[in-house]
Amino acid sequence: MLEQELQLKHTSLRNRLVMGSMHTGLEEGWHNRKRLAAFYEERAKGGVGLIVTGGYSPNLRGKLTPISSSFNSLYDVIKHKAYTDVVHKHGGKICIQLLHAGRYAYHPFNTAPSAIKAPINPYKPKAMSLSAIKRTIKDFAHSAKLAEKAGYDGVEIMGSEGYLINEFMAGHTNKRTDEYGGSLENRMRLATDIVKAVRAKVSDKFIIVFRLSVMDLIPNGSTPEEVVLQAKALVAAGVDILNTGIGWHEARVPTIASMVPPGAYREASHRLKQAVDIPVVAVNRINTPDLANDILAKGDADLISMARPLLADPEFFNKYQEQRSEQINICIGCNQGCLDHVFKGKRATCLVNPQAGFELDYPLQSAQRKKQVLVVGAGPAGLSVSYYLAKKGHQVKLIDKGSELGGQFNLAMRIPGKEDFQHTLKYYVSEINRLGVELCLNTPYEETMANAFDDVVFATGVSPRMSKIECADGKRVFAYDEVIKGEVELGNKIAILGAGGIGFDMVAFLTEQREQTIPDFKSQWGIECEAQPSQEQRPIYMLKRSEGRFGKDLGKTTGWIHRAVAKHHNVQQIAECEYISFDNQGLTVRVAGEEQLLDVDTVIACIGQVSNDSLFDKEALPENQHVIGGAKLAAAIDAKRAIAEALQVARKI
Repeated sequence: MLEQELQLKHTSLRNRLVMGSMHTGLEEGWHNRKRLAAFYEERAKGGVGLIVTGGYSPNLRGKLTPISSSFNSLYDVIKHKAYTDVVHKHGGKICIQLLHAGRYAYHPFNTAPSAIKAPINPYKPKAMSLSAIKRTIKDFAHSAKLAEKAGYDGVEIMGSEGYLINEFMAGHTNKRTDEYGGSLENRMRLATDIVKAVRAKVSDKFIIVFRLSVMDLIPNGSTPEEVVLQAKALVAAGVDILNTGIGWHEARVPTIASMVPPGAYREASHRLKQAVDIPVVAVNRINTPDLANDILAKGDADLISMARPLLADPEFFNKYQEQRSEQINICIGCNQGCLDHVFKGKRATCLVNPQAGFELDYPLQSAQRKKQVLVVGAGPAGLSVSYYLAKKGHQVKLIDKGSELGGQFNLAMRIPGKEDFQHTLKYYVSEINRLGVELCLNTPYEETMANAFDDVVFATGVSPRMSKIECADGKRVFAYDEVIKGEVELGNKIAILGAGGIGFDMVAFLTEQREQTIPDFKSQWGIECEAQPSQEQRPIYMLKRSEGRFGKDLGKTTGWIHRAVAKHHNVQQIAECEYISFDNQGLTVRVAGEEQLLDVDTVIACIGQVSNDSLFDKEALPENQHVIGGAKLAAAIDAKRAIAEALQVARKI
């Protein structure tokens, strides 16, 4: 199904796979032009039918930040020709996304339908005058005309996620009393006026995609019935493809995080497809060919949008088409390398593919001299460095003292919402077998082994940091790994020590369902129903020594979800807490200088890790020995850093 051509009115797409719009951090500035062209070229070579760029504003006020990119001049045409040329060279098509940020624009000159400040932006917008609205419509049309001149095959008009056009459509943010506010017809007038103006400026074969918010997930957002009417009006105005947008950025409902069940929002595109006679795109947490084909086969959509999965593997489509799906490096929805980077102003990349966004910076070239390399440790760092080394042509032997490979992957995939780590483990197992890596489990490292190899890479990982709490009455503090592995029996009243990523993973492990169904997910988060989150019956405490916010170092796109889950389950959080002792009476702590006895019978330490570094001397490593991942730095369980370091070491060897 994915491989089928799609015929539009005046053109066609070579298959049903769309690379959804995503900001990479390469859009700004002439100096990144070659990098962004290389990024798009890899995805076009990989077989994607239609690529949609990151969002570009049609004017100054619509820019996301003062330094964000716009597209409204002949200078931009010249710059963007590099992108369209490389995509066309490989048989793909490409649309530019035109995005006016509205009240989400992070600068004091932002505008919106009404002067209502967004809860995620300190800048209150100015209500647009009628003349400003008319100018904005002309700006969209002008940008579209320039886009065709630059070689783009079309535009995607961003009308979702709570940006300007979406703000006009929703009563939540549109309190106007003129022709652009009030009734549904008036509220969607800006959207239809923009589409009509764009259509009048471009050729018939130029594709107009409109990204319509089918679920706002905010109070007083558009209803499902209103969305259908909006869709029909947009089709009448001249839209060729309807893309589906899920949730405003301020919505407190997960839409793309790893804990969202795959395909959770397919019903949204199904509703649109029932209402209109143009192609509809399904979006969000679609990360495997089987799921994509199921959505297409059941008539839930005509096209499948994947953004992050094409960061993870630009060859996704080619591997599928060539019946090599087991070789696809599947997106796990973690957001750690992509969205979390973008929100920090860093270049987007990918936890499972650190070459994404760095195609020109981190090429992996065939080795000029084939070496014999020993890799010690078969966790994330060891598996990934073995893969990269073997891909270069080296002969690799991978050993581990344990009876299974995977290391921290085996823990992560047991956490509810992180089950997709199993895909990453399967991928590495498949690839190291295909590339001829010699795998030896139950094989401890001995110093004499190094003599038989040109290089040795130590990827021995980490162990949990043990608590030093004084225990009595036969009590002891459990380490997080033995809890996750099911090696210990838990009581009915639990204290978690630590409020970082591992602590919140433990909350999820103790309270959430594994492999949650779509109906249960929607019920928990109140998606088109009253929220009915399940509640943990056992009392749970989360304690930390430091002051400040719990989970303060968690990613911006996922931290709020972890905190919400803890709140759903009434987890009691205590900061600035000193741990004193643990016995049959409970856990004694000191808070604000006063001792308290917490009535708990189980204490779990999630207080960090220590490097497994007994096999080598970090300060006196020979040139042909290398240390990566947690063995090098145990600051956190960080698969992103481990895999990135694996790539860099492999490039050097």
